[in-house]
Amino acid sequence: MHPPKREVFDVRAMTNTDNKGFVRPVEQYRETSYGLYMSRTADHPRFDHLEVWLLPTLGLRANIFHFVDGHRTGQRLYLDIGEFDGPDADGRWHSTDWYLDLIDVPGRRLELVDVDELFAAHAAGLLTTSQCESAVMIAMRALTGAAAVGDVQAWLDAQVGEPLTWLDRDQSVMPDCDE
Repeated sequence: MHPPKREVFDVRAMTNTDNKGFVRPVEQYRETSYGLYMSRTADHPRFDHLEVWLLPTLGLRANIFHFVDGHRTGQRLYLDIGEFDGPDADGRWHSTDWYLDLIDVPGRRLELVDVDELFAAHAAGLLTTSQCESAVMIAMRALTGAAAVGDVQAWLDAQVGEPLTWLDRDQSVMPDCDE
């Protein structure tokens, strides 16, 4: 059982330190009143670009992995559940993954995965009972919210009060985007 995955998003340095300690350059950060957006390339065999929205008040990290051909066709959003906060005094944001994840494939119901990992982490003393209860509540709020409006992206947009922007959505709403 691995400890919770922690990442650092250093806006000033334009870097993202992943859960294994690798420091990666970031192409774009955008801070808002409700969270932090990041876009960076990836040197992963299954995807070549990563976009992230840290949404602290929702307890969610929304990810779009730009997969290379043949990997996870149809997946849109991958939502990590956990604790996300920032900026700290040095302008860094922090991410702690609490194991539970939600997978969005358009046309299908939002899927909750890794419940077994949550239980194993609790049994191993890696998460408190309170953290596990929070993780389940966050997941249930997202699942029921997405089901009520029919789409997790629409639910996220409603929660933050405006459309979350991504590279493949309307570029006119992304003034800082270079692509």
